[in-house]
Amino acid sequence: MDRTPSSRPVARDQAVVRPLMIPLVFALALASLAMLPPFRGHPQLLPALLGAVGVLVVWAAGLLVLSRRGNRSLVVEVSIRKQHWVQACAQIVIFLYWGWYVRTVYAFFPLILAQLLFAFGVDSLLGWSRRNSHRLSFGPVPIILSINLFLLFRPEWFHWQFVVILVGYLGKELIRWQRDGRSAHIFNPSSFPLAVFSLSLLVAGATDTTLGSFISQSQFIPPHMYALVFLVSIPGQILFGVARMTLAAILSMVVISFVYLETTGTYMFRDAFISLPVFLGMHLLFTDPSTSPRTELGQVMFGVLYALGVTTFFFILDGLGLPTFYEKLLPVPLMNLMVRRIDIIARSDALKALDPARIGRALTPARRNVAYTTAWVGLFALLSTLRIFGDNHPGQYYPFWRDACESGSARACEYRAFMALNYCNRGSGWACNEFGILLAERRRSPDVLEAFHRACDLGFEPGCQNANQALGGPDEWAWAVPRAEDLPVILRGSKGPVSEEDPAALLATACEQGWPLCPDELAAR
Repeated sequence: MDRTPSSRPVARDQAVVRPLMIPLVFALALASLAMLPPFRGHPQLLPALLGAVGVLVVWAAGLLVLSRRGNRSLVVEVSIRKQHWVQACAQIVIFLYWGWYVRTVYAFFPLILAQLLFAFGVDSLLGWSRRNSHRLSFGPVPIILSINLFLLFRPEWFHWQFVVILVGYLGKELIRWQRDGRSAHIFNPSSFPLAVFSLSLLVAGATDTTLGSFISQSQFIPPHMYALVFLVSIPGQILFGVARMTLAAILSMVVISFVYLETTGTYMFRDAFISLPVFLGMHLLFTDPSTSPRTELGQVMFGVLYALGVTTFFFILDGLGLPTFYEKLLPVPLMNLMVRRIDIIARSDALKALDPARIGRALTPARRNVAYTTAWVGLFALLSTLRIFGDNHPGQYYPFWRDACESGSARACEYRAFMALNYCNRGSGWACNEFGILLAERRRSPDVLEAFHRACDLGFEPGCQNANQALGGPDEWAWAVPRAEDLPVILRGSKGPVSEEDPAALLATACEQGWPLCPDELAAR
């Protein structure tokens, strides 16, 4: 008996059901995380996790029904692209190193795993919703890691992290254009949702729902972090030719920072010529080869534009009194929209003389990548020697801002007061007294007495004297140099806690930073 006709529906069913097992496996793995910390029993994390599972299951069920009605066969293709796993390896090294010194970062890992499982499920379901085939790849890994290097919602708001992923993939799939005769996505699937949610958080005044500020500040804490980011990005720069973008962005940012320093007497990013998160963005955020210019000159222009975009958004946010750590996230989608026009301009006759492609025409693309990367290695070594990058930038430390404030910089005075308050909150009596004096000089009397009392409670005698005289407002406030017990607090700068315990070594460090503790400085005082 011929069973062929009846077997065809069964075969079609298998061609739909079997592929859809892939997102269901990811959904099952995602659901299994509910049994593990930090999700187990958490009043906000657990519902967010189960909600994400529900999205995948309902989506897969709907796709199954529609595929059966349309007699569709779903196809799975495996695509292992070097671009994905090379970038993912660099990001993983950064997370592991960062977490070694800031252990809170390791607590992110289960949350990142949940996002990865959700992203793999969304990637496959969205692909089959749009076409009959889906390429199973490592693509979601660098996307999710990139998002989490810059923005992560707090546990009580974690459901929005899954929405960030959905927005990224929908933007990649639905917002497209014709480029070089092919349909291509316009936006980087990590930078697009980062920019969208950054803008939304700014408008809503909801930055506190995220760990963005913690991420931005803590990335600088590990030692030699600039060197690490530089080193792990080298393979990608050689393989994918993105060094010319990074090189142009870094050079432009250094020039801008120097001009700002010469103009204002302070550092734009306060504790560095280029802040670590911006430095990270210049290596692993805006340099996606798929959404950047194709021409060499266009890529150089792209790097310059990123530096200008970061600067522009920094000034806008700083001027409005808003968190400035969004500055590196907001320019990228705007730049992605410009890439076709940038390539047209780069190919124009007017810019032929500036085109670096004219140099070394005999070099193969691979050798050109090596040449650009070698130039970046040499520049990084030079800038590190000049203390443009590194752990001991003068802007980290209080004496620089004290001197700039006394030279008449209002911005320096604001940051000086912020640093003194921060040291006071960490237990330095000297800093509490310093903060009280700064408040008194600005006629901010309500908090002056409290600052002096805190200094007194911490055993700093000038604070006690000032507390007794604060209501009268003396012409000169009692002041003294920091004590030995203040040094581990006030020498910290922007890095992690000071590990040195030897008093002589602490005093030597204080002298190097410019604290008035050396004999010649005390005499001048």
